[in-house]
Amino acid sequence: MERLPNILSAQYSELLQHCVHPISDGSNLSFKNKTINGKRYWYLHIGVGKTHREHYLGEETTDLLDRIEDEKAVWNSEDDDRDLRRRLVNMLIAGGMTPTPRDEGKILTLLERNGLFLAGAALVGTVAFRAYANMLGVSWSSSIGTQDVDIGMDTVYSLALPRSKKPIHLRQLILDSGLGFVEVPALNPRQPSTSFRIRKRDFIVDVLTPLRGRETSRPVELRDFGTHATPLRYLDYLLEDIQPAVLLYEQGIMINVPAPGRFAVHKCVVSGRRPAAQAAKSRKDLGQAEQVFRALLDFRPADIAIALAAAAERDKKFLGGFESALDRIDSDVAAAVRQTGENG
Repeated sequence: MERLPNILSAQYSELLQHCVHPISDGSNLSFKNKTINGKRYWYLHIGVGKTHREHYLGEETTDLLDRIEDEKAVWNSEDDDRDLRRRLVNMLIAGGMTPTPRDEGKILTLLERNGLFLAGAALVGTVAFRAYANMLGVSWSSSIGTQDVDIGMDTVYSLALPRSKKPIHLRQLILDSGLGFVEVPALNPRQPSTSFRIRKRDFIVDVLTPLRGRETSRPVELRDFGTHATPLRYLDYLLEDIQPAVLLYEQGIMINVPAPGRFAVHKCVVSGRRPAAQAAKSRKDLGQAEQVFRALLDFRPADIAIALAAAAERDKKFLGGFESALDRIDSDVAAAVRQTGENG
């Protein structure tokens, strides 16, 4: 792990502030009219990947034309903000911060613009791990990652967050993105898919939700998001405390990620729950947890104390899994994490 110059962290904070409000750039929108029986009617034309839809606005009136011009003016007025954000992203990447790969950037930009993260969804896997590097102002010694995008959603917590004004149909957004996504069939052909893969690529998007109650692998329907999700034990520990972050791609992508302390604790627990066939993933979990713990111990030890206090309220299996995993990371890091928890 390498500490990056403080000026980069200041610039990252500036970018985060500019990304709080999504830009309506009009890049996939246009207004069109049709003349029928001598009368003119207006439509909003929306393009998402290869899919194009029209929404009826009404018969032409002076008021409708004024509203259309006002919306176009908003798109044009945000040119300066888009340019500033793009410059900041380029400066941060040039300074050594972690960029977002192209495939990830494209699909996450689409999901951000359609309000997925405003509705409370969070990235909980390797994408989140890379995001923490920029949040904490460091460069990881190794990304130890895969080409997976793990999206965690839980309506229990998202209800308390700002909601987007339009319904979100995540499954359809991904399939209509034009990026070549197809559904990954579930092991049980009678069950709906919760994963999407780009054809002939190893790039996968997984949709996840907390598992409560008895063990089951049956997909859970998330009606608010128009998709199904794989239930995972202890995912609620992550989603109870999510924070905003920005990914470095084009003009910046505003996302949500779990609090980094909780991410590290959860990775420890998950590492011990994987079957022997997933030993490589278990090592990846521990590697990511150790690196996040190192950064937090140096710069934000209180984050660890808060995460451990929340972990103390979980069941014995969760706590036992965490303690066992600590014995499998660097002994100095493990000792410092335990000491931080004791000092609270």
